Amino acid sequence: MENVIIIGAGCAGYTAAIYTARANLRPLMLTGTQPGGQLTTTTEVENFPGFPDGIMGPELMTRMQQQAEKFGARVAWAKVDSIERRDDGSFLLKAGGEAHHAKTVIAATGATPRHLGLPGEEKLIGHGLTSCATCDGAFYRDVPVCVIGGGDSACEEADFLTRFASKVYLIHRRDELRASKIMAERVLDNPKIEPVWNSVVTEYLADDKGEMRAVKLHNLQTKEDSELEVACVFVAIGHIPNSGFLGNLVETDENGYIIQKPGRTATRTPGLFAAGDVADHYYRQAITAAGQGCAAALEAERYLSGH
Repeated sequence: MENVIIIGAGCAGYTAAIYTARANLRPLMLTGTQPGGQLTTTTEVENFPGFPDGIMGPELMTRMQQQAEKFGARVAWAKVDSIERRDDGSFLLKAGGEAHHAKTVIAATGATPRHLGLPGEEKLIGHGLTSCATCDGAFYRDVPVCVIGGGDSACEEADFLTRFASKVYLIHRRDELRASKIMAERVLDNPKIEPVWNSVVTEYLADDKGEMRAVKLHNLQTKEDSELEVACVFVAIGHIPNSGFLGNLVETDENGYIIQKPGRTATRTPGLFAAGDVADHYYRQAITAAGQGCAAALEAERYLSGH
């Protein structure tokens, strides 16, 4: 039986692996279908402490894995299909036809950004298509960009991007924003933000280098099609937390994010902890996910000491 099984291999998961490995708990990490998490689809990361010149997302995740393995963490490329808590308080996980037993589990499975599902989308992620203005906004100085969405998140992204972009187009399928009144007013009063009402993006247009150059728009009222030149598209239509496989072992909010105990990473099930974007719908940053991974590891270690 494992002391700790960590589900997910992003910043939260690898940090939890580093800490539990250094505590001689020999954690087993089950990576899921996207080892390295969302940062593997990111090009340059400039805001992770310790890298003044920036670092490529995949390289950062590779270094985290190497650091975890150096201290004894084991990494298995498997996706957890189900998990249950047994009468003795341990956990039974099934992944790809194999069964794993653990005394504690750290769920660090992240959240998947919602995208439009347009052709060629995957190739453009990290090349002018993103879902995080805080992560990537600074790369698009003095060029036009667009944000897709009409809620608070979309408005916050658009407002943030005005610090860098020459123009921010806010594309919304309706003729008014769904955002809170104060946020909507802030955006509509900003001279650098131009709303594009009653419109949807039907196609991403790339240049000969594979970078975003424009989007094709369809006006839902006039039925007219047009092109809008932008260097980057920020999709802000929500995330899907990867928490469904945990069933009733965790309590979630209306959007599926795991609810932790106040000020902690513990869930409602003793021995089960959550870290990173699967529980965090507010910050969604690599460094905050890493911090939660550290906290979950410390909590798991203390839980084991008391049992």
